[in-house]
Amino acid sequence: MSQTNRSLLLNRLQDLHWGLILSFGSGLCMGLAAAPISAWPLAWVALVPLWLLTPLHSPKTAILLGAAWGAGYHGTALAWITGVHPMTWLGVPWLASLAIALGCWTAITLWGATLVTLWAGLMARLTPQQPAWQRILTGVTLWSGLEWLWSQSPLWWTSLAYTQSPSNLVILHLGQLSGPLSVTTAIALVNGLVAEGLLSLPWRWQRLGLGMSLLVGLHLLGWSFYSRPLVQLPETALRVGIIQGNIPNEIKLYSQGGRRALEGYTTGYRTLAEQGVDAVLTPETALPFLWTSPGGTYSSFNQAISDQGVVAWVGAYGQQDQKLTNSLFTVTPGGQIFSRYNKVKLVPVGEYIPFQGFLGGFVERLSPLDAHLVPGSPDQTFETPFGRAIAGICYDSAFSAHFQRQAAAGGEFILSASNNAHYSTTMPAQHHAQDVMRAIETDRWSVRATNTGYSGIVDPHGNTRWLSGINTYETHAATIYRRQTQTLYVRWSDWMTPLLAVLTFITWIINRSSFNQQRRLNSAN
Repeated sequence: MSQTNRSLLLNRLQDLHWGLILSFGSGLCMGLAAAPISAWPLAWVALVPLWLLTPLHSPKTAILLGAAWGAGYHGTALAWITGVHPMTWLGVPWLASLAIALGCWTAITLWGATLVTLWAGLMARLTPQQPAWQRILTGVTLWSGLEWLWSQSPLWWTSLAYTQSPSNLVILHLGQLSGPLSVTTAIALVNGLVAEGLLSLPWRWQRLGLGMSLLVGLHLLGWSFYSRPLVQLPETALRVGIIQGNIPNEIKLYSQGGRRALEGYTTGYRTLAEQGVDAVLTPETALPFLWTSPGGTYSSFNQAISDQGVVAWVGAYGQQDQKLTNSLFTVTPGGQIFSRYNKVKLVPVGEYIPFQGFLGGFVERLSPLDAHLVPGSPDQTFETPFGRAIAGICYDSAFSAHFQRQAAAGGEFILSASNNAHYSTTMPAQHHAQDVMRAIETDRWSVRATNTGYSGIVDPHGNTRWLSGINTYETHAATIYRRQTQTLYVRWSDWMTPLLAVLTFITWIINRSSFNQQRRLNSAN
């Protein structure tokens, strides 16, 4: 790139209207990298335009550019939320249902875009006069730190890392080092190197070459983990069955749905038991009843357990302090409850009302949705007759630390139960992608049962050994293996983000000291 062409590029980048279009378009490309489109290579360059733009604009303008990029990314990746419409089956009028769906989409898009606006504003304020290497380190640290902060909130789904799942299994193995933020750091770092290469004339090819070399090197590192053979001892084998009941939400919570669920899961359980499985997993609230003790409205299912003698992991409602929980029960022959796991990460508005005292009345007037479940304790363990399991129900899958903690506490395999029936088909694809990441990060087999798809079996390398269809009734039996390995992530959680923060702080101190020393020398001369 000549000096003239570079000047033309910089002038074009400094034009706000052109910058907004470029930012939104590149954010949209990042959204296309996620499942189900899975154009994952786009993620390695989709942050470049925003990175180029931020040092060329004031912090206020950079915030607008960040908002445009964030709207493109999060709005595209999370568009599946509009699949909740229409909710007329819940008694919500058609127009009110549309308003709720669009309102939810807007809210979660703005929440995700806020992360990007903060990043862009801070980059524009902190780094314009800094050396390229310091801008890169600061940019990577800021992005990873903001993702970590957002993952501590009740709303989290769209990490940069999940743009690589389930297609780029090699790079996802970096998650074994420090969780999904390892992959996010890699993506941000390569984008930063490419962007700084385009901005810098004398060192352009060196930085671009370094970026491409780093991209290859990171994949080679991931390959070194991915290519390790899975050592599976016969005594750790566990034969599991999955039932995908395919009960539409339109009827699930009514008597018709209850009868169909009871019949479908009882039949599926008996079928799998006859195939010699050790245990059967059902989806989230597969039997939409309050599960307390043997008998009751689900007596035929209990009778099947007594007849066949096979353990069942049953998704149903539990009770805690006179309130309902979304639970997974280990039910042994005779209908006895061996253990219970209560969903930790509840869906805001759908399962509970945030700021109940302030918003509760408004939400209840707007919609008849029952949003009064209570969350389970974050430090739960889930014991089974086959050893300790790692349990997750639906939205839990987005929170990697939830699975890391259970693996560190001795969990030997993952049980994931979901519904997903009330969203578009994009959501189950992304949910499967999240579970693939959790299997790789913890080095565990994952068994996933959903109501309408995709149910699946995922091995510790993220390979999907079986995947169900969408909106179909299916049963499946497979052999998984219990594992007690400990990845660096399982042992030390996310150690990379605080390390980056410390390194960035040190470099800023050194740079500031050098700047002050140079200013004193200049004053002396």
